[in-house]
Amino acid sequence: MKNSLAAALLMFTTLTVTAQERIDLYPGQPELRIGGGRKVDDVPNIDHYTAAGDKKNGAAVLICPGGGYTHLATGHEGKDIAEFFTAQGYDAIVLHYRLNDAQQSGSRFPAQYNDVTNAMRLVKSKAKSWGLNPEKIGVLGFSAGGHLASTLATMIQPGNPQATDETGKWSSRPAFAVLVYPVIAMNNEFAHKGSALNLLGPDASPEKKDSLSTYLRITPETPPTMLIHSSDDKTVPVENSLLFYQGLVKNKVSATLHVYDHGGHGYGMAPKDPVLNSWPGLCISWLQELLKSNAK
Repeated sequence: MKNSLAAALLMFTTLTVTAQERIDLYPGQPELRIGGGRKVDDVPNIDHYTAAGDKKNGAAVLICPGGGYTHLATGHEGKDIAEFFTAQGYDAIVLHYRLNDAQQSGSRFPAQYNDVTNAMRLVKSKAKSWGLNPEKIGVLGFSAGGHLASTLATMIQPGNPQATDETGKWSSRPAFAVLVYPVIAMNNEFAHKGSALNLLGPDASPEKKDSLSTYLRITPETPPTMLIHSSDDKTVPVENSLLFYQGLVKNKVSATLHVYDHGGHGYGMAPKDPVLNSWPGLCISWLQELLKSNAK
């Protein structure tokens, strides 16, 4: 039954969705530019895609496209993902976060972490007006965007009820995390060196690399997590997901890991591969079970 459901969910819609709303993360701070290797001359922002009205379930996913912290794969790891999730009843929010370039003239940590944290809090602050449950808003990230999503899941900032800014009242903790071929390690032979360089710079200390290797930051407060990877990934070795999974199990955090025997890296939803393209449907089935136990 579940297999047939997953297969049905992977019948990709032919509808083209457009963002209902764009919101800048830092109004009044035009000097903060996305930048990166493609020199995106824009400010950090989110695009909000609303779920199909007859299927809207009150849940949402903040999407972090990959790109090695030097560009954003906002097509197959951004808008295409939003299209899939909105068709299944989830609002989707695509994050356009700050980047760096080969000359190290862009933004380094913590700029990207600040972007994803502010984005999650902003979405939670909009939950009521968007018809969402703030306890059902999670994060999904690919590759370097998976690393960014993992920082959100492991470096949680509590909300402050006395904050004058509405967004500051909300915790940054996502309800769930979905990490697809994620960069996790910055400190060992499994690290993706380009992501580490762009995020931390060429002179990062071992301590800094450890501090941003998110498998070392997992606690019991880390949200339930699904990991997707391929064993033949030569760009971001599967050990990244294995290390994170082991950390989740050690801390008794609900964890699901799917490792495919092929696929390499960067395939998004892999619409032309009948094996790889099972993961989005499996993700929806996992979320349906998980969100039953969350606050309504």
